[in-house]
Amino acid sequence: MRLRNKPWAKEKIRQYPQYVIPEPEKQKGKWREMFGNDQAIHLEIGTGKGQFIVGMARLHPDVNFIGIELQESVIVSALDKVIEAELPNVKLLNVNAGHLTDFFANGEIERIYLNFSDPWPKKRHEKRRLTYKNFLKAYDEILAEGGEIHMKTDNQGLFEYSLVSFSQYGLILKDVSLDLHNSDYQENVMTEYEEKFSQKGNRIYRCEVQFPPKKAEENEVLL
Repeated sequence: MRLRNKPWAKEKIRQYPQYVIPEPEKQKGKWREMFGNDQAIHLEIGTGKGQFIVGMARLHPDVNFIGIELQESVIVSALDKVIEAELPNVKLLNVNAGHLTDFFANGEIERIYLNFSDPWPKKRHEKRRLTYKNFLKAYDEILAEGGEIHMKTDNQGLFEYSLVSFSQYGLILKDVSLDLHNSDYQENVMTEYEEKFSQKGNRIYRCEVQFPPKKAEENEVLL
């Protein structure tokens, strides 16, 4: 999809460092201090225009939310929503999700949301898919014990690929829906893409997966 250029986006982002956090690598291991509480932290990768993360933050004031979006021309739309909502439990990062471990310490995040991620359908682009094994390894590092990934997509190919990738990595499939909007799931917060695709009659796929218990440290001294 072609993005409309917004030459003013960079300056607007700079004007709101309380929402779009500059130099997030300096907050590694300190995100709860930034939020000023000990609440769980949930991370959305590819937050788009922000409808999902703002909606979730409203529903769950007892959770801190961080949204990652690489495109400046997109994250400014999410920024507008956050400014308007005046929610204290939302922060945004204008960074590349390929470097998650630069921004978050081991076990710092409780849940990751992957909503309508780019499917990268060509085989040569497999490593760019957010459910590729290298990304799963990074998620495993930053997620706390029992951490989960919640995924939604309208792309059947990506969904099938992701289920296989999750299983091969050893994740536990907790919930799988092949038609979310015709299921009994009650707390769905839609993204902009989800509204658009579902109105066209596209089926929405959703799953929840959990990482298995982390292994004991290999360097543990045996008595």
